[in-house]
Amino acid sequence: MNLWIEKIQNTKTLEDLESVRVEILGKKGVLTIEFAKMKDIPNEEKKSFAENLNKQKEAITDAIEEKKLELEKESLNKKLESEKIDVTKFNKELSCGAVHPVSETMNRIITYFQNLNFAVEEGPLVEDDFHNFEALNLPKYHPARDMADTFYNKDYTLLRTHTSPVQIRTMLSQKSPIRMIAPGTVFRRDFDITHTPMFHQIEALVVDEADKISFANLKHVLVEFLQHMFGEVEVRFRPSYFPFTEPSAEVDISCVFCKGNGCRVCSQTGWLEVLGCGIVDQNVFDAVGYKNKSGYAFGLGIERFAMLIHSIGDLRSLFESDTRLLGQFK
Repeated sequence: MNLWIEKIQNTKTLEDLESVRVEILGKKGVLTIEFAKMKDIPNEEKKSFAENLNKQKEAITDAIEEKKLELEKESLNKKLESEKIDVTKFNKELSCGAVHPVSETMNRIITYFQNLNFAVEEGPLVEDDFHNFEALNLPKYHPARDMADTFYNKDYTLLRTHTSPVQIRTMLSQKSPIRMIAPGTVFRRDFDITHTPMFHQIEALVVDEADKISFANLKHVLVEFLQHMFGEVEVRFRPSYFPFTEPSAEVDISCVFCKGNGCRVCSQTGWLEVLGCGIVDQNVFDAVGYKNKSGYAFGLGIERFAMLIHSIGDLRSLFESDTRLLGQFK
């Protein structure tokens, strides 16, 4: 019996153990053959013979069960070892995405004006000359067309240079009063530290009866908006020229970096230009068939606002997908 128990203990796999079990306890196993001999044993010896075989069978069965548990544990450990993951190979700090500063700034502006009951209107990126220029008081050969170097297509269409065409499309499809903003992508042939060929604008338009709109309304809306975006800044309006508004103004805020004291960013002036605005020119209303109406409009570049809010020095870095920059906005 000791030889069989030793053989059981020396098995290396569950398959080997099963073979030994069959060899001992199977239908033709050694112990089974011994039990078969009982019929030839004298009656007075059968009891002791049977007790001896039963003890051997019990000891062998226990040895097999013990070895089986041992081999099953070894098999499980080997499987776990082969499937384990070394967590030290991974960065302990989980990396997560973030909203791009341009998208974050645009969403923030849209939300602000939606809360003032401005509708959000959209239009096509590929425009025609009428909507992009002529209806906005920019007839052919008008010198102001040089203000925006345009991407023209062979079929005389163009990539819109501003989102103002959305204002024209809205006035052609809706009656006043109108209170809307037009966020979106625009295109101009320009590329340097402060300009890119593709950028984003939000333009706004308010139209109502002639006696209900004034420059004072426009000024109030913009002062409140700019202080919402930049905090307690001073706001000033400078006379300017835009073909589609008259009177027109450039809007400045006190420099957010030096608090108006003068620095490199504001060229020592203490002021930063942030947007343009004005009262809608009558020629624009004539182009869309509006009579006895008045309105104001303003437009701003999202990238410029994002740069000022987040202290980004180079406009081009917003489009280079550098994770070192984007990772700061988690």
